[in-house]
Amino acid sequence: MELHITGDPAADKLLSEDDFALLTGMLLDQQVTMESAFAGPEKIRTRIGSLKPEAIAAHDPQAFVEMFKERPAVHRFPGSMAARVQALAEAVQNDWGGDAAAIWTQGNPDGAEVLRRLKALPGFGDQKARIFLALLGKQRGLQAPGWQEAAGHYGEEGAFLSVADIVDPESLVKVRASKQAAKAAAKKAKG
Repeated sequence: MELHITGDPAADKLLSEDDFALLTGMLLDQQVTMESAFAGPEKIRTRIGSLKPEAIAAHDPQAFVEMFKERPAVHRFPGSMAARVQALAEAVQNDWGGDAAAIWTQGNPDGAEVLRRLKALPGFGDQKARIFLALLGKQRGLQAPGWQEAAGHYGEEGAFLSVADIVDPESLVKVRASKQAAKAAAKKAKG
């Protein structure tokens, strides 16, 4: 299934074809726009010539940070996010044999187990793991029993709460509106 998240055909093609790219995009999705975060893996691949976990994990950390800083920057926080991407690559390489898809396929895990595995990854807290699980279920054909329940409200059909629900420009607008409403409600609740 082809993803349409970034508005950049090359970046979306990479996300559609490379599971580690999608995982990396999700990792980068904080304090930047979704489009910018998910375009990050294509920038990395173009600049270092590979998006293989093994290559990223072995890359010189300082050189990796400098690559993150090149314009247009991979992320607005190049130091911390470059380190997180390398830590993620190392975990996928060491724990999953370099195969990101093994996280959600190896041993035919149920949704709760996939969620547990995602939360064990560097940089993936509960919310990020649930959103990524919903993305796998809604757009990547994940059939793990109970994935919707494990994803929580992100797994609901027609929710338009996250990147998991973006399939075209119209759905992007709906997701943006729901995120803005959630931020406004949170701000109001704080007083």
